[in-house]
Amino acid sequence: MDEIDRNIINQLQRGFPICERPYQVAAEQLDISESELIERISLLLENKTLTRFGPMYQIEKAGGAFTLAAMSIPEDQFDTVAEQVNQFPEIAHNYERAHKLNMWFVLGTEHPDEINTTIKRIEDKTGFHVYNMPKLQEFYVGLYFPV
Repeated sequence: MDEIDRNIINQLQRGFPICERPYQVAAEQLDISESELIERISLLLENKTLTRFGPMYQIEKAGGAFTLAAMSIPEDQFDTVAEQVNQFPEIAHNYERAHKLNMWFVLGTEHPDEINTTIKRIEDKTGFHVYNMPKLQEFYVGLYFPV
């Protein structure tokens, strides 16, 4: 990663222009061309320096819902169950933790009433209980990782 890549990551964490040509505006702020910015973002995603590039939505304002969920999976079955859970299109991301509840994932649905039915489908498919931990209150953190 060179200094331009670092500048791209640092700048775009703080926001992305909303306009007709957002890449062009962002590129001008970085003093590079629009095509170079697009190419560099593509390469950062391809080489896994970045795992995601895109907007974050408040799904509740669009009528949907998110919830945090966890499962307790035996170590020897973790990969199999993770694969089963990840097959559900409602799963935003899934990760392992060193805890009794060792599988955590975010579940997002178009309608709030689909959360419980999706959890039931996951339980039926995997044979393991899903602990639903819905958001009670939201806090804006302004997370930023300088590179």
